Amino acid sequence: MTEELELISQLQSKGNKDAAFRVLVAQYKERLYWHIRNIVKSHDDADDVLQNTFIKVYKNIEKFKGESKLYSWLYRIATNEAITLINKNAKLLQITNEEAQNLALNNLESDVYFEGDAIQLKLQKAIATLPEKQQLVFNMKYFQELKYNEMSQILETSEGALKASYHIAAKKIEAYLKNN
Repeated sequence: MTEELELISQLQSKGNKDAAFRVLVAQYKERLYWHIRNIVKSHDDADDVLQNTFIKVYKNIEKFKGESKLYSWLYRIATNEAITLINKNAKLLQITNEEAQNLALNNLESDVYFEGDAIQLKLQKAIATLPEKQQLVFNMKYFQELKYNEMSQILETSEGALKASYHIAAKKIEAYLKNN
């Protein structure tokens, strides 16, 4: 915890900000990339969202009050940026968010950076059938193995609601996989 406080202090000081920011990026870029990738599906989109996330963090680190853990704040920004991109793509193509998600899934099959097999692809298709909030909760719990209290800080939702969302999402995914 003291390491995190030290990093935040350096990020918020003018003299050490750039060096501290490089440490921050090195420490969180992979975890954030996979979190974003689970939402947007595409490698290129995930890279763009990750870059936008770090730009926002760099510009707004002085506003970080320490009311949550630093990574919770980073995840919240990354989540919002990923959802913004999905909404923007849907609006550009004049389709619904669900249709944008299905388009991203179809593109996932031809994505050279997608290392999953047929089973992984089927799981991604099952996840895409869930409402946005359930997708987020499932991805954070299943793929990133975040604890409910961590997810609660990131998504600003009660642990009970998150547990219920995860349970419902898991049941829906199980049903999808049985039927397909």
